Amino acid sequence: MRLVGPMLPEHRVGRVNLKAAFPEKSDAEIDRILDAVWNNLGRVAAEFPHLETLYDYDPDKRDACRIMSTLEVGAIFDRIRDDGKPALVFAAHLANWEVPALAAKTYGLEVATLFQRPHLSALADAIIKVRANSMGPLVPNGPDAVFKLANVLDRNSHVAMLVDQHYQRGVDVVFFGRPCKANPTLARLARHYDCPIHGTRTVRLPDGRYRVDLTEAIEVPRDPDGRINIEGTMQTVTSIVEAWIREYPEQWLWVHRRWR
Repeated sequence: MRLVGPMLPEHRVGRVNLKAAFPEKSDAEIDRILDAVWNNLGRVAAEFPHLETLYDYDPDKRDACRIMSTLEVGAIFDRIRDDGKPALVFAAHLANWEVPALAAKTYGLEVATLFQRPHLSALADAIIKVRANSMGPLVPNGPDAVFKLANVLDRNSHVAMLVDQHYQRGVDVVFFGRPCKANPTLARLARHYDCPIHGTRTVRLPDGRYRVDLTEAIEVPRDPDGRINIEGTMQTVTSIVEAWIREYPEQWLWVHRRWR
């Protein structure tokens, strides 16, 4: 992918995005980040067929595991699993974004994940089959998706979704100093159920391993009547994702059109 990526039109998209997000970086720095972005995407593709065996975290053998975590993160997974309450989890296209769902299943945390179904039906069926064997329930994005997710929360279970893509009918947020649209489904569900929101990410480590992070419930803005504010919550979530990306810019999906 490091060889092929620069020949694709998405490479130009990534360069424009990076120059706008990091105007202080030199062309050489931008090139280095883009090279690492393609490297990461190639690794994600190579790892996808192995999702069933990729997650190997063992708290008693943390230093020997391919995927690492912390006891604190494990405690949060356990608490969400056992408290008998609904919860929402957001993620971003960082490192290998499939890994947090693998972690949830390993911890016994039932999570229904919202996903974008590929347009090619044969490819979509293959992807769903791989994911279904290693993750929890999958909910394809569509007109009835929000009702399916609501049914999950009605059962005091958990819902996860990616929140860092363009959504034409979304709410306005600021991301790297530029306005864009964010899908408000996460905040609308949180407002309706008044349930906690957690953030999760994967970090690709230099030695070929991963680290899975899970935040405590984030503080979200509320309206004067005490209800969760939808626009403010999506801005809070977007700002957290931005902070994650600033920490590891080479691990985010810069080659998609986040800004329109």
